[in-house]
Amino acid sequence: MSVTILIVEDEARLADILEQYLRREGYHTERAASGTRALELWRAARPALILLDLMLPGMDGLEVARRVRAESELPIIMLTARDEEVDRLVGLGIGADDYVVKPYSPREVVARVRAVLRRAQGSATVQGVLTVGDLSLDLAAFEARCKGELLDLTAAELRLLAALAREEGHVRSRTELLAALGGLERGTDERAVDAHVKNLRRKLGDCGQQLETVRGVGYRLRA
Repeated sequence: MSVTILIVEDEARLADILEQYLRREGYHTERAASGTRALELWRAARPALILLDLMLPGMDGLEVARRVRAESELPIIMLTARDEEVDRLVGLGIGADDYVVKPYSPREVVARVRAVLRRAQGSATVQGVLTVGDLSLDLAAFEARCKGELLDLTAAELRLLAALAREEGHVRSRTELLAALGGLERGTDERAVDAHVKNLRRKLGDCGQQLETVRGVGYRLRA
């Protein structure tokens, strides 16, 4: 059975080229030209990876990524014409696995698709479960456990914990974590991240020591 790649791109010419190169490599493709259609196909076609344009009509790529990340660890590669560092930070902060700036080589995109899929399979969570030390997150069930004991976390706390667990041992800035919480468009203050972390550390109990503060930078989760 071939691997399905969902191409989310409103420029038909670019989508045609990507589809041609991906199919040549043996991938099956689905296409969406809007964020709304992308979410519909994500649920219906169950792709292995999403190639996601940032600038889409209506719902943009960042919002699509936020909604996917709230429920799934599906690999996402963002495609954009904007090269500002803030775009890169926000894109990766909500859990994008890679980021390609236009104009790009279709061969490069295909190579990155292969690399991200290999990485996802190699570090993949068994049946959608992320494990970091004594902590485990079942993303499909939207549950977290410490030493097997179910934790009483809010949806925001689970998203925050998942964002940290995906990058085990790496420091995530408050800006990145705020993006993971979906707070950028609502004008949420970065101090909200600190409040969530404080509550999260308390609720983690014996696993709270795994959540570390890196002064002046952000937070990280360690085994």
